[in-house]
Amino acid sequence: MAKVTNVRSINRTRRHHRIRSKVNGTEARPRLCVFRSLKHVYAQLVDDNKGITIASASTLDSSFGEDKKSRSNIKFAKEVGKKIAQIAKEKNISEIVFDKSGYKYHGKIKAIAEAARESGLKF
Repeated sequence: MAKVTNVRSINRTRRHHRIRSKVNGTEARPRLCVFRSLKHVYAQLVDDNKGITIASASTLDSSFGEDKKSRSNIKFAKEVGKKIAQIAKEKNISEIVFDKSGYKYHGKIKAIAEAARESGLKF
């Protein structure tokens, strides 16, 4: 029996590794890394020089309510973008590098980026 692999996932991972070889976050300008699953959307600010996560936001946070329905849509992605921008402002971060993690720049990924821009982050 042949091993079945998800070609889309493999291709996204390859794109992600290719992007990560060029995109690097620093303490002054951290990397905004996004991830989307079928049920949730995640974003985090990463300082690659120190290898630490500065801040994170996702639809798993309790501020999005207690219902366990899927929160992986554009409405919630915008909220995650606003929240990560708010946390970045509290930590005196105004400029970031955007890492779309191999995803196309549309839909949820675009919503996170635009909400972060509208909230004051500069890419």
